[in-house]
Amino acid sequence: MLVQQSSQLKEEILKLKKEKDVVILAHNYQIPDVQDIADFTGDSLGLSRQAATVDQKTILFCGVNFMAETAAIISPDKKVLLPDLEAGCSLSDSITVEELRNWKKQHPNAIAVGYVNTTAEIKAELDYCCTSSNAVNVVKAIPEEKEILFLPDMFLGSYVAKMTGRKNMHIWAGECHVHAGITPEDVTEKLNSMKDAEFVIHPECSCTTPMMYDVADGSYDGKKVSILSTEGMLNHVHQSQSKNFVVATETGILYKMRQQNPGKTFIPASEKAECQYMKMITLEKVYDALVNEKNVVTVPKEIADKARLAINRMLEIS
Repeated sequence: MLVQQSSQLKEEILKLKKEKDVVILAHNYQIPDVQDIADFTGDSLGLSRQAATVDQKTILFCGVNFMAETAAIISPDKKVLLPDLEAGCSLSDSITVEELRNWKKQHPNAIAVGYVNTTAEIKAELDYCCTSSNAVNVVKAIPEEKEILFLPDMFLGSYVAKMTGRKNMHIWAGECHVHAGITPEDVTEKLNSMKDAEFVIHPECSCTTPMMYDVADGSYDGKKVSILSTEGMLNHVHQSQSKNFVVATETGILYKMRQQNPGKTFIPASEKAECQYMKMITLEKVYDALVNEKNVVTVPKEIADKARLAINRMLEIS
């Protein structure tokens, strides 16, 4: 899209959302143009909190399907719009309700803890939801003698198990294709080319566990390695005295990092770390959803009521 066309469309969207009293929430992985027109940008936890507290009766969610579902569950009295209903999630697709129910039957006394990156049907089967920013605290809040079923991300699960020291966590073998694709080799190559750089890494990355071992054995300086959610990353790089950063997560986060820290350099651990589902949301689709109030995301009441319990338990802990 031409810059002039993009600018005009942004103006139209800003005008429409004001006229219709719509709040626009955008995930940190959205394209820059979409982040520009959002009232709030953030990670899954931050946007969940915004959905629960905003005054507007209509939420236009620029993210993927499970995020819009979560907003609809948290705010059942509000209309939630998603610019593209086909914006899915490979991690969310990695477990079905039937698989979860069978897993729970195998461990009848276990507590089911699920990442927010799951469908509403999955959330309805959980005891607790969690996000990457509060997963450790959620698991710590569960009595140590209780077995835990952690799903669906195996890399986040491994990180949580290591951070909490839990020996009774069963971890589902799911993954985000974007974060799983960021390899230890990608990271080593970038860090070797920027010796003075700090390394910030999302716990969904396949390189998280190897990096933790490298820090433990002294291969890397632990003071220069931080495992954080996207919002945690943004806060950390802003406060850090370092000038150079290697960033291991979806590349959409770099836009906000560079905006907020013009004197610092941010390099992606992998230039290929791009979520095609997040990038499905465009200004044209946002405009269309606003004009026609289309693509309303709804969750059946029975499922929403059950899922809300797990989400609220998460919000209470965090």
